[in-house]
Amino acid sequence: MIESSLKLVEAVQAEVQAFFEQHQEEKRAYHNLAHTQAVVAAAKQIGDHYQLNDQDFEVVQIAAWFHDIGYHIEPDAHERAGAEAAAAFLQKKGQSEALITKVQGCIMATKMPQDPHNLLEEIVCDADLFHLGQDRFNQINECMCQEKGQSLGKVLTKQQWRLGTIAFLEAHHYHTDYCQMLLSDKKAANLARLKKKAASAAAKMAKKPQEVTLKQPEPSGNIKGTLPADGAVALEQPEKVDQGGDNAPYQNKEQKGRKEKKQKKEKTDKPDKGIETMFRVTAGNNQKLSNMADNKAHILISVNSIILSAVISLLLRKLDAHEELIIPTFILITVSLITIIFSILSTRPTIPKGTFTRQDIEEKKTNLLFFGNFYKMKLEQYTEGMWKVMDDRDFLYGSLIKDVYAQGVVLGKKYRLLRTAYNVFMYGLVLSVIAYMIGVMVS
Repeated sequence: MIESSLKLVEAVQAEVQAFFEQHQEEKRAYHNLAHTQAVVAAAKQIGDHYQLNDQDFEVVQIAAWFHDIGYHIEPDAHERAGAEAAAAFLQKKGQSEALITKVQGCIMATKMPQDPHNLLEEIVCDADLFHLGQDRFNQINECMCQEKGQSLGKVLTKQQWRLGTIAFLEAHHYHTDYCQMLLSDKKAANLARLKKKAASAAAKMAKKPQEVTLKQPEPSGNIKGTLPADGAVALEQPEKVDQGGDNAPYQNKEQKGRKEKKQKKEKTDKPDKGIETMFRVTAGNNQKLSNMADNKAHILISVNSIILSAVISLLLRKLDAHEELIIPTFILITVSLITIIFSILSTRPTIPKGTFTRQDIEEKKTNLLFFGNFYKMKLEQYTEGMWKVMDDRDFLYGSLIKDVYAQGVVLGKKYRLLRTAYNVFMYGLVLSVIAYMIGVMVS
């Protein structure tokens, strides 16, 4: 099943890549193969998080590959065109109607405003606009502006485009809780930066006489994440326009690059939302891994406890009459006992001393985010230490790093012991069965 799914996805990838090679258009600065590949990567990332089964994982990848090829077929109804192209290809490959329906549903759900009805459609919708919550948002936003301007046959100004993008970001929300947790903070930061630029540009424009006239564009199709077609306004340029101003066309890439580099250098001491999200996601993933390890240990303990109970109650009393089963029985008992011991060791907690000193705080050596470092301290001492952590950015992030590292060390030990327990149980069980077979044959 996995192999056939991989072959189908590979066939879809080859089909879509060949399609884009045959339909290269300069005016498609955004809806191109690079965008499609980015959406596929995002869909796989989100799908991995939700641990989709093979068929569902296949569905979101196929939908991601086909979701935007309709721009080169029927731009005004590109979702429908993409869904039809996907259906035609899958039917040619002999795929089931159920799979085709799921793929088409995922593609149609990306139509603005997005309207997903299940997890698979939510994944594709969020993958399509994954960039809104990433650092590469500015670069992609410029490509979107360029494509929209070319489709209208006019040059859009920076300020005009900003206002439309701000409205879009304010109306947008991620559908999956994974993307909400991972991307919402960065998306909010991107929105705040756009609003700040728009306000600054509006203030500059208010101080000088207008040198441009408004002109309504001809009706055109909408591009996801861009200005609505019915609200797009193109500005006619005068003969002399300051190409570096906020009312200039969105095309001076060299100057924009210098400005972005300057902005990156002007960092503040405020915590970065992306970093906080990284720590939050990492802590959540570590907790999930810890819970999985505890569940696996619980399974081993339960199974081997049942084996021990059965052997002790049923076999031990009969060994006098069946001496050939003595060795196999004691092998099985030993294996179960060792497995239980390692399983218990993997879940047995280690409690540190639970205290810290003022010197530890001053030298930033302790991690006050872990209970094992403070549970014996008084509330006043702990509160004083936490205030110092929160007032010092380096101390705060240092504590978070230590906390993640400590979780990793504990997880490493837990999984190492758990692996030993599973190996003992697996090989020991095989050895016990072989010993019982030999004993029966000898008797």
